[in-house]
Amino acid sequence: MVVFTRYDLNMNSEKVEHAANLFERLARLIQGDAYGAGLKPVQWEALRYLARANRFSRTPSALTAYLGSTKGTVSQTLNALVRKGLVEKTQDHNDRRVVYLSLTDTGEQLLKEDSLQRLRQAIGEIDDDRLPAFTQDLERVLYSHIARNKGRAFKQCRTCRFFRETPDAESPFRCGALDVPLSTEDSLKICAEQEDAA
Repeated sequence: MVVFTRYDLNMNSEKVEHAANLFERLARLIQGDAYGAGLKPVQWEALRYLARANRFSRTPSALTAYLGSTKGTVSQTLNALVRKGLVEKTQDHNDRRVVYLSLTDTGEQLLKEDSLQRLRQAIGEIDDDRLPAFTQDLERVLYSHIARNKGRAFKQCRTCRFFRETPDAESPFRCGALDVPLSTEDSLKICAEQEDAA
């Protein structure tokens, strides 16, 4: 059994506080960088989400859950992105109530100028042998925070308990929850329905 002294607890508390302050400052700087190309930070976040989400998760309700926002805010965000020609909406052929979202060619092109590129470069400076542990720690903090807020994780499709391999070369994977074929590209996207394997 580990016994912590008052000094140890205070030191740990100071380290936690310092880490939280670093996260907060980094988030503020990232948001500040996101005011570019005539877009607001939330609009950039929506574009990034649509680029990373699988075809089943590119809906207004999934985007709302991912952003942890309100339906009204997401509706305004999407309307602005549609007006700017960056996102398009299409109705499901079988269920007219379901709307799917996709990036236009202009939206995909704009993402190549994403201000998050500077953050990617900074992370790229971390030693290769330290990057996996750094990433795992970030995931642990993020998913713990999401769980406390009763949100959804939106992890990669291939990490889901419903993910299945198939012998089909054209659709080598299958979603057991939705009973649909998945391509290799699908398997690498994030999914609103993802559930961790037991």
